[in-house]
Amino acid sequence: MIKNIKNCFKTSALLLAGSFLLWSCESEADQLGSQFFDNIAAEGTAKAFDIIAYNVNNQDSIRTDAAKLTSATLGAFHESQFGLQKSNFVSQVRLSSYNPDFGTNPVVDSVVLEINPIYRADSVTTTTDENYVYPVGSVEAKKVVSTYPISRYGKANATMTLNVHEVDDFLGSSSDKVYSNQSVNYSTLLGSKAIAPKVSSVKITKKSDNTDLLSREARIRIPLDKDFFQSKLIAKQGQAELSDVSNFIRYFKGIRVSVQENDGYLFNFSPNDTQIVVYYKRDVTSNGATTAEPTSYTLTLGSGNARFNQIAFDRTGTPSATIANQASPNAQSGDAKIYAQGMGGPSVGIKIPEATIEELRTLYKNNKIGIVSAKVRLFTDTSVWNNSYAKPSTFVNYHYDATTKSKNLSEFLSDVSVFSAIGIADLIKGYNLTENPSYYDFTITQSIKNAVEQSTTMQDIVLEVGAFQVNKNNLSALIGPAYNTRAYTPNRVVLVGTDAANENRAKLNIVYSSK
Repeated sequence: MIKNIKNCFKTSALLLAGSFLLWSCESEADQLGSQFFDNIAAEGTAKAFDIIAYNVNNQDSIRTDAAKLTSATLGAFHESQFGLQKSNFVSQVRLSSYNPDFGTNPVVDSVVLEINPIYRADSVTTTTDENYVYPVGSVEAKKVVSTYPISRYGKANATMTLNVHEVDDFLGSSSDKVYSNQSVNYSTLLGSKAIAPKVSSVKITKKSDNTDLLSREARIRIPLDKDFFQSKLIAKQGQAELSDVSNFIRYFKGIRVSVQENDGYLFNFSPNDTQIVVYYKRDVTSNGATTAEPTSYTLTLGSGNARFNQIAFDRTGTPSATIANQASPNAQSGDAKIYAQGMGGPSVGIKIPEATIEELRTLYKNNKIGIVSAKVRLFTDTSVWNNSYAKPSTFVNYHYDATTKSKNLSEFLSDVSVFSAIGIADLIKGYNLTENPSYYDFTITQSIKNAVEQSTTMQDIVLEVGAFQVNKNNLSALIGPAYNTRAYTPNRVVLVGTDAANENRAKLNIVYSSK
C-alpha cells in the first residue's frame, strides 16, 4: 500500500526544524529516518512484504545458575498449548558466621524458611487488632497485618504446596554453569506448606509507649523440622563441620524447594533475600538466676551460594510438542503458528527472503530510495491463544543460524545500538496486549539498511521472551548481549507465522522515501 507522507502531515514545518516524525496508519517511523529529509520535499512509500517466521527449539533448557538468576522462579502452570511448565529451586546454604557460638544449653524452638516473592505493594489489605496481647510477657499491644497479592503468572487463585528437602549432592561453586534440566539427589523432607497467592507483613507495637515488639516483612514462611536443625546445626557447635565455608557446604549441602502440584501459577522471588531463621533459647545467668533467653540464628541462601532453577516441561498432547520433537527449524518454508515461551521454551525465528532484499536493493540503486523504517509485525494467533494470560511485553534478539541452530550471543544487533537502554523497549513494541488479537512491531531498520545499502548479508534473527538487563551503575547502558531475563520470565504466546491464508501473517513493513 502506497501512502504519501504529505497526506499524513505537513512536512514544511518539520523540515524547518531539521527533523521529522512520520505518522502512519501502518507503523510510525523510528528515529533512523530523519537523515533522509534534508531541505527538500520527499515522498514516502509504505510497502508490506511476506516473511518467513519459524519456530526455534531451545530443547526446553536454559542456563539458570547463580550468574543468571537475578530473580528466581517457583511454581507450576499448565495450559492447553504449551502444556506443563514447572519450576523448583535448589541452593546451597551458608552460615552467617563461622564457628558460631549458640550459647549455653541452646534448644531450638522453631525454624522457618523465608522466601521474598515479588508482590503488588499497591494492592494492600490491612487488618488491625487494637486488643492484641503479645504472648512474651503478656503485653497489651496493637497488631497490624498488611496482606499483598503475589505477582504471578497462571491461575488466579490456586493454592500450591511447597516442599523443602535436604540436598544430597555437593552443588559446587556459584560460578559453575548449570542448566535448567540439571538433576539433583535429595532425601529428608524438612518442611511443607500450602501457600495461597498472597503474603503478609506483621507489625506489633506496645500500647503503652508505641515501641515495636515485632516487625516482620511480607514473606512466604515455610516451617522446617526443628529437630533436624537441632542435630544438624546446634549440636555441632565447636566442631569442624561449622568451622569454615568449605566444610559446611560439604556437610549441609543445601536445600531443594519444590512444588507438589502440577498446575497453579509461577511466581518470581529474590534469591538473595532467601534465608533460614533458626529460633532457639539459650541459658543466661544473671544475679544468680538462670533464664532461657530467646534468640535466633540466620542461614543465608543469598549471594555466594551455588543455586539454580530446575525447570521441567510436559508437552504431551499439546501443539507445542511438535516443536520439541522437531529435528531442524523450518527456516525455508516457515511455520503457520509460532510458539514463544520464556524460561527455556521455544523462540521465534525470522528470515527476510533474499528476493525481498534484492527488490529493495534495486529500488535503492535505480530510484535512490532511503529506508525510513523497517519493522517486522507479528500478530497473536487468536484461533488458539484467546485468553487473559499476560502476554510477553519484551523480547531479546540475536542473529541466528538455522543450519547450525546457534545464536550469536557475543554482539547486539546493529539496531540495538541506536536505542539507549532507557529506550530499548521501543525496539520491540507490543500493542493492545490486554486484548485479542494484539501485535508486536520489531524494528530492524538498521539491519535492512545495511543489507540494502552496503550489500551485507541479511542474517536470520531469533526473538526470545525476556528483556536485556540494564547496568545498575549506568541506567542508560545495557550490561551486554548475553545478559537478559529469559531464565525467569514465565510469559508465553502463540503468534501467527508464515500462513498464506491468514491476513495477520508475519510481515515486514517498509517505509521508504524517494527524492
